[in-house]
Amino acid sequence: MNGQISSPANEPQNVRVMALANQKGGVGKTTTAINLGTALAAVGERVIIIDIDPQGNASTGLGVDEDQRSVSICDVLRREALLTQACVQTRVPNLSVVPSTQDLAGLEAELAGVPDRAFRLREAISRLQIAEAAKVKEERISYVLIDCPPSLNILTINSMAAAQSILVPVQCEFFALEGIVQLANSIEEVRVAVNPDLYIQGVVLTMHDGRTNLSNEVASEVRNFFGDKVYNSVIPRNIRIAEAPSFGQPILLYDHKSSGAHSYIKLASEIIEREKKYMAA
Repeated sequence: MNGQISSPANEPQNVRVMALANQKGGVGKTTTAINLGTALAAVGERVIIIDIDPQGNASTGLGVDEDQRSVSICDVLRREALLTQACVQTRVPNLSVVPSTQDLAGLEAELAGVPDRAFRLREAISRLQIAEAAKVKEERISYVLIDCPPSLNILTINSMAAAQSILVPVQCEFFALEGIVQLANSIEEVRVAVNPDLYIQGVVLTMHDGRTNLSNEVASEVRNFFGDKVYNSVIPRNIRIAEAPSFGQPILLYDHKSSGAHSYIKLASEIIEREKKYMAA
């Protein structure tokens, strides 16, 4: 890890870059990436989701078939394509995805020993930011959301090196808290090593069932640990949210009247407000 690529503080800030990360799997990270991106697009933002998980669940959940992934995030990280060349328009207006393929699983070995391996995604996003800055405001990308793998590997480090902030989904279940301290330590290590401007934008409670003591206790403990970093918006345990990815649709398309859809719209509004306060500070 070296400092050959300039830090986000020195780059055009017309595009906000947020990584969704948690080293624990099954916390609703990809579901949140898909539905938050859709909700942001629904309120008028232009959004790109980067699927940097080799499983490719964000791509599948947005209805992007394998035959639509001829150019992927793997090609971008190999410097064989630009982000704009890899973008696939989804069924949601103003929402595109840079898809993942299984080739991504072997990229860590490919980049082993390469001096700037931690900065490949930052470099690609920096080029996107420069291109977007030349557009009129109404046509610019507002947000790039990066769906990270559930581990601290070179793909996650690339994501955190490229991001301005981290969004942490936390599942309201028994083992949810076990990785929180580890995640916070990992974010701090990356901040010190490759991205001094990185910060936690917020923590979103997912799969919450207000009828159970366990969900409420976990939510309380997470709020005690992260304080006002935890969003007021809570994503409920909702069968419609769970069903939607199998149909290649975000919840706002699959069932826009569901409680899950309403929760993601509220979360998007809350994130936009936090971003406005941060940018004004």
